[in-house]
Amino acid sequence: MSSNQNENNNPSKATSAALEAILFLHGEAVGSKKLCQLLDITPEELLALTKELKEHLARDERGIMLIEKDASYLLATKPQFAHFLEQFIKEDLKEDLSPATVEALSLIAYFGPLSRVQIDYLRGVNSSFIIRNLLIRGLIERVGSKGNAYVYNVTFDFIKYMGVSSVQELPEYEHYQTMKETYFQQPETTETPITPTL
Repeated sequence: MSSNQNENNNPSKATSAALEAILFLHGEAVGSKKLCQLLDITPEELLALTKELKEHLARDERGIMLIEKDASYLLATKPQFAHFLEQFIKEDLKEDLSPATVEALSLIAYFGPLSRVQIDYLRGVNSSFIIRNLLIRGLIERVGSKGNAYVYNVTFDFIKYMGVSSVQELPEYEHYQTMKETYFQQPETTETPITPTL
């Protein structure tokens, strides 16, 4: 059997890849307890996997690294690529808000506070970068947490940006609040509410 076949059939390799996939998809720090549950492994096995993943990401051809803090893990970009990332972010912030960003911002404005998972579900796609973008722009902020997840709401800067004195003055705000109450009281529904438009 070839070395590649051995790696593919190695549970440790597969679980290490799963760990990387979970952290990449989540986009935020994930606690070790939650990771153990998701991967169905012990804390000792998780430590071994994080060590393995750190070593794998430490290679020169990889642009991300694994960060550990307070028994939580997060994927982040390596410091040596900061110049490229700063330029990318600066250029992005100079542009007008994209339709996808407006969509996410609308959901937070009308239905917030929302967790990233809720935003992802309502949009049907991963919203990690958009949320970071909105945080950097100062249009949304973290206002607490639901379980292990942060929740987000709009800021005063957003209210000023929209030219209103409060979110209650947004177009059709009361209509969407009624929709929010109906939808979030029925978590079993498979229908998503219509996304409001700013």
